[in-house]
Amino acid sequence: MNLFIPKIGDLVYDEASRKVGQAMGHEGPHWQLRPVGGGREWDALGPIRPPTDAERLSAGVAVANARSRSGL
Repeated sequence: MNLFIPKIGDLVYDEASRKVGQAMGHEGPHWQLRPVGGGREWDALGPIRPPTDAERLSAGVAVANARSRSGL
């Protein structure tokens, strides 16, 4: 049983998709997450947990790389 309940806006790790996302809300047992840096939301179908420092850093680096490629 997953006892972790994030606040809206918290970063979480979706173990099913193996991605870090921002908690946007939940419908029943499923949390809706948005990619760090924006994008289309997805439903976390598996357990979620707080991201490790390495996972948090990796998500931030991915956003910075995407921005540098787009020239923003």
